[in-house]
This record gives sequence, C-alpha cells and structure tokens, in this order.
Amino acid sequence: MLMYVAVKGGERAIEASWRLLDQARRGDPAVPELSVAQIREQQRLAVARVMTEGSLYDEALAALAIKQAAGDLVEAIFLLRAYRTTLPRFGYTAPIDTGAMRLERRISATFKDIPGGQLLGPTYDYTQRLLDFALLAEGDAARHEPHEAESARAAADAGSPPPHATHAPPPAAARVIALLNDEGLIEEERPTAVGAEPGDLSREPLAFPADRATRLQNLARGDEGFLLAMGYATQRGYGHSHPFAGELRFGAVAVEMALDELDELDGETIEIGELDVTECQMINHFSGGDGEPPRFTQGYGLAFGHSERKAIAMALVDRALRASELGEAAHSPPQDQEFVLSHSDNVEASGFVQHLKLPHYVDFQSELELVRRLRAGHAAQAGAGANAHENAPARAERADTHTEESR
Repeated sequence: MLMYVAVKGGERAIEASWRLLDQARRGDPAVPELSVAQIREQQRLAVARVMTEGSLYDEALAALAIKQAAGDLVEAIFLLRAYRTTLPRFGYTAPIDTGAMRLERRISATFKDIPGGQLLGPTYDYTQRLLDFALLAEGDAARHEPHEAESARAAADAGSPPPHATHAPPPAAARVIALLNDEGLIEEERPTAVGAEPGDLSREPLAFPADRATRLQNLARGDEGFLLAMGYATQRGYGHSHPFAGELRFGAVAVEMALDELDELDGETIEIGELDVTECQMINHFSGGDGEPPRFTQGYGLAFGHSERKAIAMALVDRALRASELGEAAHSPPQDQEFVLSHSDNVEASGFVQHLKLPHYVDFQSELELVRRLRAGHAAQAGAGANAHENAPARAERADTHTEESR
C-alpha cells in the first residue's frame, strides 16, 4: 500500500509539473503569444541549428520544437531528433551539388578577385555589435522606411532599380579551390569507391576507427558549441594548423532523387525540392612527406540553413582529425577522433549530464553506508593510535625502572 501511494503521488506531481511548464512557456498572457511562423521567419539562425543537429530539414517543425522548448535549443534538438525516429524512410536522394548553389552569400579569405565575384550577403561580420534599441518598438517597419526611401532616391538618380526591386539571383559560381587545383597546389578530392555505401549514424552505432564520411556525419550532428571550442583549440596550438577560409557559401541547392517507378526517366533523377545550406572549405598547409611534395589540404564543413560558425568550426575539426591519415603527429584532443566524436553529440551529452538530477536514492544510500563504515574504521584506527601514543611514556618509564633494578 505504501508503494502504491508513493507511485500515485509521484504521478500527480509530474502531471502538475507539466501544467506549470506550460504556464512558464506561455509567460504573461497579456503579451501576444509567439507563433511558430514568427519563429520560423524571424529566428532563422536558431531554426537552422535545430535542423542541423536534429538531422531533419523541416523549418516548421524546428520552429515548433523551439517554441515547445521555450527557446532551449538543445531541448528543441532532442524533440526534433525524437520525432525523426518515427518517420519512414522512402529512399535516398542523389548527393547535392553545392557547386550549383543558388548563392545568397559567398566569400573567400584567400583571394580578393574570384570567379563570379564576392557576394557579401546578410552577415553580422561588419556590424558594430551595439544594441539596436529601435527594435524595442512594436514593429520595425518605421525604422527602415527612411533608409529605404533614401536608397530608392539614390538608385533613381543613378539610373538603377531600387534595392527592394526583384532581380534574378546570381548565377552559380566556380569554386575558389579550383584556382589552386589548376596549379596542383592542393590535394585532389578522393571520391567514394564505386558501390561503397557510407555509414549511417542514425541507424548504426559509432565504431572506431571511423572513416572520414562517418566523421563528417558525426560533426554535422555535433553540438555547435563543442565544435567551436575544438576548432578554437586548433587555433591555440592544439592542432598544428594555420587555416584559411578558402570559400564560404550560403544558398539553396536542388534535391534530386531517382524514382524507380518512373520508367521513362531511365535512371535519371528529378528535382523534388530545395535546401538552404552553408558550406565551408578550409585550406591548410601541409609540408609533405613520404615522397609527396608540399601542398595545401582541406577541411570541410556543411550545415543546414545559414550556419556559418558551425560550418567553419566543423571544417577546422575535420582537418584536425585527418592528422593521422596525412602522416602528422596527433597529440592534441582535437586530433583524437575517439575523444571528439564520442563527446560531440549534445543530445547524448545532455541526457547523461542531466540524468544526475533524477532520483539516485539507492545508489546514494549505498555510498552513504560505505562512507559511514570507513569513518568508523578511521576513528577506531585513530583512537588506537592515540592510546598507543599516550601509553608510550609509561612503557618507557617501566623499562627504565627494570634497567635500574637489573643493575
């Protein structure tokens, strides 16, 4: 009966906790509720991270997870990844062609003049990081109206269309890496062997040593903060690399799939949609060895949505993990694939760390009993030592008396 009462009491407490969680998530009812559409459109960088680390490209569901988690992105990633496990898998798409990306942003830190030109696009890189108190207003339309009117007048004076006018997207641009490849100054990319299927970490456990395809999967799902720390460590001497951002691009890529049901395609693929992705190709120096001349090597990063920090950090860590295969000494944590890959998943890490706040009554009672026994033994040993120390003068006096009597 006592156990039943405890169980029912705990169940009611948990249900009450759920209701309190809903209230805490909603906040002040007098404030308009934040919609999923608003999160999707106005918190796009958070949505991109949740989709990337949740391994599911669905902006609406990622926004829903963010709302449900009250802005806790790791919890939102957990929610999205849990939902992903319920989805059927119909097949596999063809590899996306990032070289044909419809660019919104594309820069290179290695060459000023690149084929297709640099495209600055939306970025925080050149902002002053000052709080914009104009955003405290109910809406920011008025904030932009004077600037847009001035820009429109300037454009009219110059004979060009106003900035808000629709225009054709920039054409696909050749990769910056090709400039080095033409001179043989950078390693050639090695395609996967024909017929070789890459591993799938969503279905198979991680095993070591992991090949590069598996490592990249792990890093793509890995926690951005963890990868950022590992990438930063490589820049502070824990990776022996001096990287350059060869190219960073963000835009939309086509998703294509071969449909066996359509015989008329004869093995050709058809486009079924688009994805927004961020790609980073990092260039690193390599001194050569074993008969190979000095050349540049690459680190690679790819993430859903506009995720530049994640893609750059991923490229840095990818290159660090290639140390052994390139014949370099691997002494630092970012170069240890078991250390990096085993600790990069925030869902697994969060679960293991946060489980410590759940009941551990039996475990702690056993530890408590052990400490009590050890303290009792220590006290007994200390008491015996103290008694021996107190009795030492008396024993010495008896020994002296015995010596005198013998004389």
